[in-house]
Amino acid sequence: MYEIPYHTTSLEDKTILITGAAGFIGSNLVEYLLKYKVKKVIVLDNFLTGFKSNVEPFLTHPNYQFIEGDIRDLEVCKKACEGVDIVCHQAAMGSVPRSIQEPYATTAHNVDGFVNMAFAAYEQGIKRFVYASSSSVYGDEPNLPKVEDRIGKPLSPYAITKLSNELFAENFGRLYDMEFIGFRYFNVFGPRQSPKGAYAAVIPLFADACMHDKEVFINGDGGQTRDFTFIENVVQINIKAMLTTNTEALNQVYNVGCGGRYTVLDLFKGVRKAAGVPEKMPTHRAPRAGDIRDSQADISKAQKLLDYDPQFDFEKGLAITVDYFRELATQ
Repeated sequence: MYEIPYHTTSLEDKTILITGAAGFIGSNLVEYLLKYKVKKVIVLDNFLTGFKSNVEPFLTHPNYQFIEGDIRDLEVCKKACEGVDIVCHQAAMGSVPRSIQEPYATTAHNVDGFVNMAFAAYEQGIKRFVYASSSSVYGDEPNLPKVEDRIGKPLSPYAITKLSNELFAENFGRLYDMEFIGFRYFNVFGPRQSPKGAYAAVIPLFADACMHDKEVFINGDGGQTRDFTFIENVVQINIKAMLTTNTEALNQVYNVGCGGRYTVLDLFKGVRKAAGVPEKMPTHRAPRAGDIRDSQADISKAQKLLDYDPQFDFEKGLAITVDYFRELATQ
């Protein structure tokens, strides 16, 4: 992966902190930065949702520093920000269902942790702060595709925490003269996404089930639609946001998707076909509380201001992802 660089200026003079880099998105960002010779990448993670297996490949790299710590601890955040040029904040307690079960923990990580990281960056003189929001902030807003300036009421505690991140970013940008760039991710998938645990994402769950002949569950009728976004597109826009010199792009929030729209049943059939397994019927369960019925990103703002140019559509990304899980299944 990452055969094409997404940056035009050198990374060799940049020290970049990535929070949550033992996770899916964060570890892919680390891989890109080290491949293209970043001066130093500092990783902060507490392994609550990340995996040591995502950290281990980089531990011997001379430009890599790992800090095991919790973003709920302000002093840990301050220490991690020392000598840093750019913060890329991916750490969070994800999952809509988990936020309904554990709203207190979700708020502590996603709101308190965000404020700690942002204020620690300010105290260390860091101006550029790139962070992960979520398409869940659109809530009950019914129109498609989703555009950044039109949102509804959030449908879950998780969505509320991500919306609060955007509000803090807007406020801190003005108060502290910082440069925040936030991303509303639309159903990101790809290699390193885990099928394990009660709150695993749907694509690795489907792939794992197909590879190991397990029962496949679909919440609801399967007609709900999503804009599935391959991980390399997400890495691309994060890198461009870290390095952009376009002042109009700063202190903004952007959709990160592909502009497509697929049903969950379409997704399951695609995974099954890519995996080359026989006809397999899913088992339907009750719809999940807090889920948006339909989702699709308008990416024109990101294209205009950050030169976002997704190189991997749903089909191409799905083929790469299923190949990854097929290889895992043989190990």
